[in-house]
Amino acid sequence: MRPRKLLWHLFPSYLLIIFFVVITATWAGLGNFRSFFLENFERDLAARARLAALQAEPRIPDLDMRSGQALAVSLGRSADARVTLIRADGTVLGDSHFEARRMGNHADRPEVRAALSGRPGASSRHSATLDKDMLYVARPLYHEGRVAGALRLAVPRRSVTEALRASFLPILFWTAMAAAAAAIVSLLITRRITRTLDMLRQGATRYARGNLGRRLPLPQSEELASLARAMNDMAEQLDTRIRTIVHQRNELEALLAGMMEGVLAVDTGNRMIKINSAAARLLGVTAADAQGRALEEVVRNTDLQRFVARTLKSRRPVEGEIILRQDSDRFLQAHGTVLRDDEWRAIGAVVVLNDITHLKRLETVRRDFVANVSHELKTPITSIKGFVETLQDGAIANPEDARRFLDIIERHADRLNAIIDDLLSLSRIEQESDRDAIATAPGPVRPVLEAAIRDCSARADAKSIGVALECPSDLCALINSRLLEQAFINLIDNAIKYSEPETQITVIAEEDGDDVLVRVRDQGRGIPAEHLPRVFERFYRVDKARSRKMGGTGLGLAIVKHIAQAHGGAASAASEPGRGSTFTLRLQKA
Repeated sequence: MRPRKLLWHLFPSYLLIIFFVVITATWAGLGNFRSFFLENFERDLAARARLAALQAEPRIPDLDMRSGQALAVSLGRSADARVTLIRADGTVLGDSHFEARRMGNHADRPEVRAALSGRPGASSRHSATLDKDMLYVARPLYHEGRVAGALRLAVPRRSVTEALRASFLPILFWTAMAAAAAAIVSLLITRRITRTLDMLRQGATRYARGNLGRRLPLPQSEELASLARAMNDMAEQLDTRIRTIVHQRNELEALLAGMMEGVLAVDTGNRMIKINSAAARLLGVTAADAQGRALEEVVRNTDLQRFVARTLKSRRPVEGEIILRQDSDRFLQAHGTVLRDDEWRAIGAVVVLNDITHLKRLETVRRDFVANVSHELKTPITSIKGFVETLQDGAIANPEDARRFLDIIERHADRLNAIIDDLLSLSRIEQESDRDAIATAPGPVRPVLEAAIRDCSARADAKSIGVALECPSDLCALINSRLLEQAFINLIDNAIKYSEPETQITVIAEEDGDDVLVRVRDQGRGIPAEHLPRVFERFYRVDKARSRKMGGTGLGLAIVKHIAQAHGGAASAASEPGRGSTFTLRLQKA
């Protein structure tokens, strides 16, 4: 059943109380008023009887029925009542409303009997003579000290009832008006109470919806004011606590969002409680979609699932390595620990994921670099040692062989020197770039390109290779002329080495938005597509035998890449086997 408003609980109760009180008070009041009215009426009737008796007593000895009838009529007219004159023997001498001779002896009437015995009498009964209910009052009439008769006054009870009714109607009217006024006042009081309670209810509803800024006004009632004050205090405390919780949550969200490490938390049922953006990116999921779902649904990686299960079972922090099989393998270092509540019960686990793919790749590069350096240095050293041993074994006695062996030793020593020089140059560029020690300034690009072409002209002329330059004279970029010239020399020298004789190399420099692009294009054999991503790595060679035969160190393009990065740009390569290659440097326009 739908609950009713408090107004309809209180107001009907007030109406019942008012109705009961008014009915009871009216009943008791009308009863008392009726008794009071009758007593007053009887006293008034007795007073009129006394006045009439005073007028009748002097004449009672001389009265006969004729004179008694006339006297009774006269006295009844002045007393405004029925007057009956009676002798001491009960004979009726006169009656103001009936003929005396037709009336019987009245000695047995209670009021007459009392009057003839010398005391006032009264009664209320039905009159057989008039056939009406009458109210009687009788008084004795004295002559010479003896009761000579009685005088009786009578009025119809109907007139008394009508007089009472006429008096009751105003009383009932004003009683009804008072009851109506009381009902209206009770309605106003009830509405005032319910309006105050409704105001408190609306305030509580606002608080329940989170609107804790407004405060409730204090009612005039002490009890309701205490309730409103308690609700205001509660709202203030809730507002403070919620603000604290929201602030802490925002701090936690900002902390988790700003972390480079991925963080995810699961409950004991392996359902996702929390995952930050870094973890979502690493695992290739959406944080909102992952919330509340089972880990197996969100991440289909058995390594991670096993790691989380191991963390939930372990009492100590757990470490491990996870491999994500995606387009390219991603290596994650995982740290897991059990989440506990205030009572130290396990409620889940939190896992921190660190992407160590770059470190793995650096480690691979380091191993490859060490292996390549060892190989690149070992080859000429082995040759030098072999020829030295040959000379020691007697070949030095033959001048022609000694000269040839010494030339070979010199060539390998030059190769070692070139490798060491390139390694030192590469190390210096990296160090200066890390310290931002490489100074760049706005400058024209064409003079740098012309210097690089001049430096390579002898090697180009030896193979009848033409080098063409296409560069506006006013093209400027942010450059370090010394380093940039070395990069262009390496690119042009590389193009000469791998180009066939009597071909053309083109150097093109042009603007590209906010950048300057410098392209070195040759007509050589080209580079297979699978080698292009690695051509800028240290000691990487597409054709190792041919590269060593041409005297390359395997570091030229790595130096080009780091010089480009030191200028805030990049280096890239594009090639098609049989149609030549194009190496591009992107620089910042001045």
